Amino acid sequence: MDLYMSGERLEVIAEEETDTEQEQGSADEASREVHGEDIHNVDKRERVDRYGMWDKGDVGLELPTKEPYVLVTEKMGGPPAPPASTFQRFSVETNESLHFEPYIPLDEDEPGPVRRFGGKAVDDNEVFEEEVGREGPGESPGDSMVGRVINEQKAMEGCEGSESEPLDMYCTDCKIPIRAFQRLFDPHKNHQVILITKAAEEIKDDVHTTMRKLEEQITQMENFAGHLEEIFITVEENFGRQEQNLEQHYNDVIQTLTQRYDERASRLEDEKKLKLESLYSQLLDCGRTLDLSKDLIETAQEMHRNEDKLAFLQVVIPTIERIKDFTKEELDLKLAASLKFKNSTVDLSDVKQMMESVNIVPAPSAPVINPQVPNSASRTSVRVCWSLFSDDTVEYYKLHYRPVLEDSTAEDSQTPEASMIKVKETYRTVTDLLPNAQYEFWVTATNTTGISPASEKAVYMTVPSPPVVKPRECASCPSGALIRWDSGNTNPVDSYTVELREISEEWSDTAITESIVAIPTCECLIQLQPGKLYSIAVRAVNIGGPSDRSNTITVRTIGTFFHLLEDTAHPCLSISEEGFTIFYGDKDLSMSDMIFSDNTFARCVAVLGELIPVRGTHYWEVEVEDSTEFRIGVAYQDTQRNGYLGGNNTSWCMRHVVTPSRHKYEFLHNGWTPDIRITIHPHRIGVALDYDTGKLSFFNAGLWQHLHTFDCHFLHYVHPCFALDNPGVLTVHNGIETPNYVRFV
Repeated sequence: MDLYMSGERLEVIAEEETDTEQEQGSADEASREVHGEDIHNVDKRERVDRYGMWDKGDVGLELPTKEPYVLVTEKMGGPPAPPASTFQRFSVETNESLHFEPYIPLDEDEPGPVRRFGGKAVDDNEVFEEEVGREGPGESPGDSMVGRVINEQKAMEGCEGSESEPLDMYCTDCKIPIRAFQRLFDPHKNHQVILITKAAEEIKDDVHTTMRKLEEQITQMENFAGHLEEIFITVEENFGRQEQNLEQHYNDVIQTLTQRYDERASRLEDEKKLKLESLYSQLLDCGRTLDLSKDLIETAQEMHRNEDKLAFLQVVIPTIERIKDFTKEELDLKLAASLKFKNSTVDLSDVKQMMESVNIVPAPSAPVINPQVPNSASRTSVRVCWSLFSDDTVEYYKLHYRPVLEDSTAEDSQTPEASMIKVKETYRTVTDLLPNAQYEFWVTATNTTGISPASEKAVYMTVPSPPVVKPRECASCPSGALIRWDSGNTNPVDSYTVELREISEEWSDTAITESIVAIPTCECLIQLQPGKLYSIAVRAVNIGGPSDRSNTITVRTIGTFFHLLEDTAHPCLSISEEGFTIFYGDKDLSMSDMIFSDNTFARCVAVLGELIPVRGTHYWEVEVEDSTEFRIGVAYQDTQRNGYLGGNNTSWCMRHVVTPSRHKYEFLHNGWTPDIRITIHPHRIGVALDYDTGKLSFFNAGLWQHLHTFDCHFLHYVHPCFALDNPGVLTVHNGIETPNYVRFV
């Protein structure tokens, strides 16, 4: 580093030079001028000696700071510093130089401020090392640099200035801050001493590391506390269920015992009633017998007291006969009912079973049926999953399902009957389903105690049926293709995926080169590479997964390819089966036989081609006959259907009119045409559409002859349009490469 050439700031720490040094410096400079030396090219070592400048180029060490460092000190005599020393410091009292090894800073060290130490400039970043064995000739160890420093320190111990110096170092062994000079003496002499700023940073790092560990422990404890809280809640819920189950079981047992008691008491009451009724009936019979006996006895006594013998004899015989008949009857002296009741054994086996079932696990809780996982179905199957509380015991599950009908309600009698599958696992793949159909599923769990409540219903869907690509409504050009398809499903699908396969000459069918996903509608505009052959198919996608591939179509990106839109054709027009030849017959149709719609041309016998929604250049050709009057060109989608092509500002076309004198060609837009005469009648007309330049050009394709160009500046994409003004035939040729002569127009 050159002192005078450097543009960087120089940091100078200097004391005033004496007059003697200034005079000596002038003399040295004069001597160099006499000997032809340039003061700017003096030896760097001399500059170091004279100016005390640290030149890292000479020393080969990195500086503590990126800025140049110059130290100018007092030179009060004495021998010059050795060349190995980087800079010199002097003791004020001894007037002797002190030698220090240069400090090699670490990356993390920061330059510290320069301060005064013992009357000299000292950098906080320097590391002081005691030099051993450097005593000069005739010097004792006490006279060496270290001895002088010790003597100086002893001399400074009584000074108040040493105590006023800041605590700018830190002893890592004693864990206390110290002053810089104290590191040379006991007890810090052999300890590791660093800058107090660095020590603070290291301790801060340790504190930060400890705080991070503590935060991690706090996080772990919080997570564990949250887990304990969940366990606590789970235990409470399980206890509640067990308590409820126990109460239910004992209520059932008490109810059963009460019922058995009531039944037994009722039977005893019935038996008592029967016994009392029998005894009471027997008691009545005894009473009647006693009354009859008393009557006979009284009659016999009255007869016996009668004094009239004749009267006695007349009545005694019948009475005796009655008494004889009465005595002939045997008396039933047995009790009609037993005094004892039947001692039947009460059957409490079911109550015993109920009591034993109290210690058995309760009935399962209602399972939780999971929502459908994406890509978990096929056209005719779905995989259904559910879960259960961990402490529930289940022997098997019953999975119920039925199709969801959009027009049916819960109260509708036409709701389909549910099917049921008995499974052991918590999942099941249900087969034999309809494609792209919705099914609702619910499940119950069963164990020895009972059946759980049913889970909530979840709706699953099978994979859709493959879409149907409509080749007659697809269009292409050298840089892209417009693909249209039918969904093929009654239920709506989530999206569609278009798959492209590039077909090369070496391989008839390569792997999928690109997939375009999440297409919301049944059409897609695809960017393709020119001059390639592609195989394109479509898949329908719902939550169950993608359908099978649709029918494939082949697209060749050589030229613009489109079909005619038959729904726009005038009723008098006929389109061939391949879709590219237009006929206008000689037979006129009556208005009653014509069927018009809002999209059908009514006045002009015309038809539109597919929209061309890709920018760039497009080209197609139309084959005509000399006698055919036609209009060919392009038009916007909203061009008037009850007007003529070229007669409005939404269509541009070339018109051919046959007059008695000549063939007339007009290039119409908004009813206006330039005056252009064509001498050679074109039989094959080329039409070139360039969206980028806003031009529509017509050519005689047989002669490569340019006929006319419209400067259109299209605001929207356009449709090719074709019309016949008299009976005739017109054939469209598309999908052909754009000729070279078209590019130069």
